Formats: sequence, C-alpha cells, structure tokens
Amino acid sequence: MTDGIDLRDATPGDDAGFKPHTSHWGVFSARWRDGKLDVRPHPGDPDPNGIIDNFPAALRHRARIAQPMVRKGWLERGPGPDDRRGRDEFVPMSWDAVMDLLGSELARVRDKHGPGAVFGGSYGWASAGRFHHAQSQIHRFLNTALGGYVRSVNSYSSGASSVLLPQILGGYEEITKRNVSWEQIAEHSDIVLAFGGMALKNSMVAGGSISEHVERGAMERASARGCEFVLVSPLRSDLPVAARAEWLGAIPGTDTALMLALVHTLAVEGRHDRDFLDRYTVGWPVFERYLLGATDGQPKDAGWAAGLTGVPAETIRSLAHRLHGRRAVIVVSHSLQRAEHGEQPVWMGAVLAAALGQIGLPGGGYAYALGAIGYYGRRYNAVPGPTLSQARNGVAEFIPVARIADMLLNPGTQYRYNGQTKTYPDIRLVYWAGGNPFHHHQDLNRLRKAFGKLDTLVVHELAWTATARHADIVLPCTMTLEREDIGCSSNDPLMVAMHPVVEPYGEARDDYAIFSGLAERLGATEAFTEGRTVRQWLEYLYEPTRTALAEQGLPAPGFDEFWTAGSMMLPQLPDDGGHLRKFRDDPDANPLTTPSGKIEIFSETIAGYGEPDCPGHPTWLPRVEVPRPGTPMFLVANQPATRLHSQLDFGGHSTDSKHRGREVAQMHPTDAAARGISDGDIIKLFNERGACLAGVRVTEDICRGVIQLPTGAWYDPVDPEDDNPLCVHGNPNVLTRDVGTSALAQGCTGQITTVEVERFDGNLPPIQAFEPPVTAAA
Repeated sequence: MTDGIDLRDATPGDDAGFKPHTSHWGVFSARWRDGKLDVRPHPGDPDPNGIIDNFPAALRHRARIAQPMVRKGWLERGPGPDDRRGRDEFVPMSWDAVMDLLGSELARVRDKHGPGAVFGGSYGWASAGRFHHAQSQIHRFLNTALGGYVRSVNSYSSGASSVLLPQILGGYEEITKRNVSWEQIAEHSDIVLAFGGMALKNSMVAGGSISEHVERGAMERASARGCEFVLVSPLRSDLPVAARAEWLGAIPGTDTALMLALVHTLAVEGRHDRDFLDRYTVGWPVFERYLLGATDGQPKDAGWAAGLTGVPAETIRSLAHRLHGRRAVIVVSHSLQRAEHGEQPVWMGAVLAAALGQIGLPGGGYAYALGAIGYYGRRYNAVPGPTLSQARNGVAEFIPVARIADMLLNPGTQYRYNGQTKTYPDIRLVYWAGGNPFHHHQDLNRLRKAFGKLDTLVVHELAWTATARHADIVLPCTMTLEREDIGCSSNDPLMVAMHPVVEPYGEARDDYAIFSGLAERLGATEAFTEGRTVRQWLEYLYEPTRTALAEQGLPAPGFDEFWTAGSMMLPQLPDDGGHLRKFRDDPDANPLTTPSGKIEIFSETIAGYGEPDCPGHPTWLPRVEVPRPGTPMFLVANQPATRLHSQLDFGGHSTDSKHRGREVAQMHPTDAAARGISDGDIIKLFNERGACLAGVRVTEDICRGVIQLPTGAWYDPVDPEDDNPLCVHGNPNVLTRDVGTSALAQGCTGQITTVEVERFDGNLPPIQAFEPPVTAAA
C-alpha cells in the first residue's frame, strides 16, 4: 500500500528538498530554503485549495509569539477577576519560570476548588496531525494531571443539528458521512435542492487531512448528465458555477417556510409518497394537521410562504412539481441551523425528503450538511487511523459549546438543554489550546466581559490572536510545519508522514512538550507521557493501522518504511449508503436508532420536553432578530474563503483578499445606492451590540436587503478602553447575538443578525490585529 503518489521530491535541481506535509485544507509539500518557504499542492488533487498559500508569509510573521508571556496585572496582583484582560501589557518570562508559575496555579485551583472549576477550551482545528491534535493533547493533560475538567459538547457549526438529528433520523455521523455521497450525486441524482447551498469554500476543508477536493468535479459531472441544481440562499456564490444552478434568492431565515409550502403542495395535490410515510415514519398525521392549518387556522401553502420568503408562490408550486417522481436529494447546510430556531429547517428538510419518498435511495433523500465540510459525502476508510487517547475525564459537567459566555457570567444559573435542567458551573480557570473564541463566538464585547470574570486564563498559541491578548499566561506553540506528525482522516485514503520543514519559531514548543513539563510539576508525568517521546508516540499510534492492514492480507509496511515513503494509500469501504439505505431495504431488520426506530416527523420525546421554542414537529416560529428601523438589513456572517476560520489570517492568501487591510463585505447595488455607498468604499456596520469597519464589494450576486461579511478577521478594537469598541478590521461577531437556537440544543445563532450600514468618511484607523502587544519589564 505504499505505491501511492510519493510526496517527497529527491530530484536534482530547483525542485529538490520538498518534504511531505498536510493540513485541514489539503495535502502538500514544502521546503525551507534561503529563508523562504515554498509550498505546492498534492499532485493528485484535482482541485487544490489556495489556503496553503497562507503558509509562506505566516511562518515567520511578526504576529508569531516568540517566548512565554504573562499579563502584567496578573503577575502583579495574582489570580482574580480583572477587566484589564485584552488591554494590558505583557511581561516576557523564561520557560522554567512560567512553567513553575502555571504549575502552582493549576495545583491551587485543583486543590482549592476541584477540577470542576477548570474549563478545558479547544476547538480541535489546530492541526491535521493526529498526535499534535491540540484538543486531544489538552484534554489528555487535564484528565491525567488534574483529574478532569468541565468540557463543551457539540460545535458552533452543528450545535442544533447534532442534538436534533439523533432523535429524528439516527446517528449524526451516519447521516453526514455514510449517506448520500458525491459519487452518488454525480451518477444518480436528477435534482439537487440545496438550502443554503454547497459552497466550495466550506467543502475545501476537513477535520483531518484531505488529499482530493472532489466536490466541484462531482457537480460538474452531474450537471453535464442533466441533473438540475436549485440553490435557495441569499448568496448566488453558495453553489459553484460548475453546478449551473437555478438561484432562488430567499429572505434569510425563511427556509422552513419554503419547505413547508413545498410539502403542502405535494400533500394537497396527492403527490406525496403515502406508502413511504406509512412504512418508514411516525407522526405524519399529527404534522399534517399543522401543515393544512387544522391546528392553527393557517394552511402552510405557497401563498403563505411567498410572503415570508420573497419567493413567488408559482415558483414554489412549480418546484414541488419538479421534485415529484424524480431522484431528488434535499440538502440543508450547517448555516441554516446557526440561527434562531435552527432546529426547524434541519427537521423540515428531513420531512420534505420523506414526503418525496427518496430517503435511502442512491443519490436521493436527505443529505444534511453535504458540502459543509470536506469529509462529508465520501467513502470511509476500511482501517483505523491514528488516534491519541484523551484518558478518562473525572468531571461529569459540561456545557453546550456556544454557551461559554453565559457560563462565565452566570455561574450557578439554571438553563435547559436537550430535555434536562442544568446548572452552569463556577469556573475559576480556563485553559485554551487550539481555537480562537474571538473568532467563532458571538457578541464579542460580551465575551470580553465574560473572560474578565476569571481567576486565570491560559492560552497556547502560535500567534497573537485576540484570545491570546486576553490571556493571563501565553505559551508559544509550534506551527504544524515545525513538527512531525501523521496526517489522516477517516474519509480520506491517503495517510501522510508529516515531516518537519523548519525549526520552531523563537522559543515555541510543541503542546506535548509544554504539557509534559506541567505534568512533571504536578506529579503526573507517567500518566500523561507513558514514557514516550514524540517519535515513539507516532510509532505507537501507527501500529493499529499496520495491524489492520495485515489482518486484511494487505501490504502492511512498518513505521520506518511508511515514514521514508512519505505517504500510504489506505483501503476504503464500499459506497453503500450506510444505515439509511439498510433501513429502506428492510426497516424491521435495520431500525433507526431513534426512539421509534423510524423517521420521526413528530417526536413524542421532544414534545415531552415542553419547550415552546422547539415543539414536537417542525414548525414555522417567528424570529426576534428581524429588520426594523435602526437595523434595516440582514447580515449574513458566513465562513471565509481564504482561510480556515480565523487561522493564519495574517497569511498571504488571506491578506491579499482584504481591501485597505479590512475584510470585504458584499451588498446589492440598490442597498448601496440608497446609502451613498460605492464599490471599494470603507463602510461601517453597526447595531446595539457593536460596530465594525469593512471594505465593500457592490454586486448583484446577493439579495436586496442583505449584506454579507465573512467571519475570521482577527478582532481589532480601535479603543479597547471603550465598553463597545469599534472593530476596525471587520469581525462580524461584534454584531451577532449570543443566544441559543432553542432550549433543545442551545446551538449558536451567529449566521444571521440585523444591522445598519453607512459609508465611513472619518480618519481610517490603522490595523493593529497582527502587531504584538506592548511588553513591560518584570
């Protein structure tokens, strides 16, 4: 299995010296020569991602952290709440001194308050390497050295769906990873109705390594075969040109109403699949009464939906007719559930697919989040990849991931989650390694206040993100190119030996080295390290893959052979449609893991929770956040195209996309003209929560009444002494609302908010986001 494309390059001349490596956005090779980094994508990738071009400028950028730093106020006054976080000076310290200091603080909190007073923050996207996976490293350390920590569950991307889908369709990963594939779309689908689209900027990245970007090609092949793509989104770019899609520019947040009207048309015209609904679902009669208006006096017909969505009634009825009797797949993107009542479009999309009778067919049914991330819609590997054990967490308490500010601001307060009444813990210390909450959290000015309540905030970072600037103790960690690892994903066949390309920047250390030093100070060296060096860990983690290959009678090279080769192709399982296909073939022998064993159109379980904001079946619920005087426009704060989240925002590919140093927003010519705004102006977006500046691109590829500004520009307040400072760089999360999707899932609602927009004519403040903070003497 070592006969895949060799990522090393030992040829003479100018091409010599490239070493294999990989990232969340693609496998690549790199070399460091004459003080310059060169990168090139995997030669077998049909559609390489340009994000790898962030590496050269980022590797030795001035934003990198060169040595351990401690916030001056914390050093002078000791642990405790402090509103100076984020605007204080830092004092450089030696590694020995800072490790002794932090070891003592961890012991103090553990011994005085218990491990339940520690929150372990990490978002898991720090590296495609499976050993230097920051989330695994920090959780393993906190479990072995402190006895546990308060954790978070779910994700900002799928907070609502990951709670809902197991209750109505079964296992979340079965639905997203082993269901409708890109191969099936290319070969079998007749019509793809994509709510929120399948933007390539999203599917270009994956949780692990990714060697082939197949999405554009699959849509191109499907379209050439005659498959129709229909995009429902305020943004035309949410499907690539290759799909040749019909664009329905719906008002943001109204997808549920449109889906209801499609099902209503099918039902009243007798075009819904009654046999499928009777055999494979529960709750249709209850839902149908709501659909037809028997329970509330309002039929959910096309005329009703037209007034809510902005899509003409005849277009809705025509679309329902086009879906009927064809191999149709309903796609609902992550973006739809990152909003008020985010559970509803996820649930309603499944009901629409069920009403069409398409669930479980090749290239048909319900493809939740297809295109949302690079490892969805692909085959599973037939052997396991490397995985670092996180050990046992002795603390049972957790929070939904997007509720961190609520937890820090309201310890002891009760809240509802997934049918339970829970209580926010009293957190004294937050330890963050991997992730930048000042990117993915909402209402950043509120988050600043929340972090001010802590005794201590510890951050591992490679660069001066806003999270690092708000920390008390900042420990510089290595970038992926500065260490060795194994890159792998459960849905990508290429496993990569990630060779280090350059020495660590300044005094930066691997997370493993940092945690090993702290474990020694806390008497937990053996529990954390098990006596292994990094190379010994890589050999240990590789062995289950080698063993599984040998058991299948396949070539199973030893670690040294794999490392020298640079990569290895792994076998993959058939594209069999997973459990939903088996369920369709024989629902009695292969029931779903839902309470009823069937698709739950009406859920007795969810209805029993009694949550007004998430009833027992999909429902159109009025929103709080709607345009009104003072904030007359919708803001769509979606994922960026030139970086992963906020990672390497200071890299060349990311900075080249900015305008006069600011992130770029898009708005319709009509909205721009009404405000005296021209293409290329600097604009100010604002609401009651905050304000930010951005460049502007005026385009007809966005609906009227909508402005779009991607997330990920590093938070850069021009006046950090102000309670609501202006972010001059263009971070939309100073504007978004920090509330849960509902009491069921408590997911984030950061995708959509409302704002006013005006041209900015004042003196333009400089961008300081990538400048190191002020340092002071000890």
